[in-house]
Amino acid sequence: MAGHRLSKKRRYIAATAGCAVAVVGAVVAAQTSMAATVWPAQKTFTGRAFDTCTAPSLAAMKAWNTGFYGAAAVYVGGKNRGCSQPNLTASWTKSVSAMGWKLIPIYVGAQPPCQTSSNPERLTASTAASLGVTDANDAVAKASALGMKAGSPIFLDMEPYDITNKACNDAVLTYVRSFTRTLRAKTYRGGYYGFSSSSAKAVATATDRTDLPGNLWYALWDKQYTTTADWPWGATQYTNHSRGHQYLVNSRETRGGYTLTVDQDAWDGPVALIG
Repeated sequence: MAGHRLSKKRRYIAATAGCAVAVVGAVVAAQTSMAATVWPAQKTFTGRAFDTCTAPSLAAMKAWNTGFYGAAAVYVGGKNRGCSQPNLTASWTKSVSAMGWKLIPIYVGAQPPCQTSSNPERLTASTAASLGVTDANDAVAKASALGMKAGSPIFLDMEPYDITNKACNDAVLTYVRSFTRTLRAKTYRGGYYGFSSSSAKAVATATDRTDLPGNLWYALWDKQYTTTADWPWGATQYTNHSRGHQYLVNSRETRGGYTLTVDQDAWDGPVALIG
């Protein structure tokens, strides 16, 4: 995502290294499967979104509020978050929300042991479950401090890795389940960002659906503004406003005199509840 950890070239190589996308028909369990919990109503957005490494200034967000984009993804935390966030405060969140922007929280958690990168936080088979709890608690604390209330989604960012490495993939799924289960216990909705050829594919095609996130944001850089026409998996998966598609990266754009380098997303999914 916008070069926050890996360069575009390295991420492209990693993303395309996986095998062909499989099609599955399993139905995803309901996001609010913890029946004893009373969940706030989900807030969704359908339209164009962007994500960029550092949250833009309020002036830039005002200038970019032209109607082309309606939502912006922001990196709320994680030890592997690649950019400082001098603008990202509770006041910023409140102000851009008042402008009409919808916000998509991303958390850059631990990365796979078999991934080729220098990320400071990596999971292992023995630490995956405990790290999932620790990171999810931190994600909730960070989102809450920014004014993103319970009921909001938090998207766990998982960069490409070799999903044919069973031990590595099993460890990643253990971490993802632990992270998602912990989010739900605190009444935050589970989301996941990954690549259609690797990290997203691992979640979408997992046979055991227990505690997997209910919202999937897939990176497939085909320049198609859609969450349906190029959806790589079963048509019954991640329906009812549960999809995001990152379709173009490193797009340098100028609006109202402010130039940003952003990734473009087609969004049909949940956004943060601000208050």
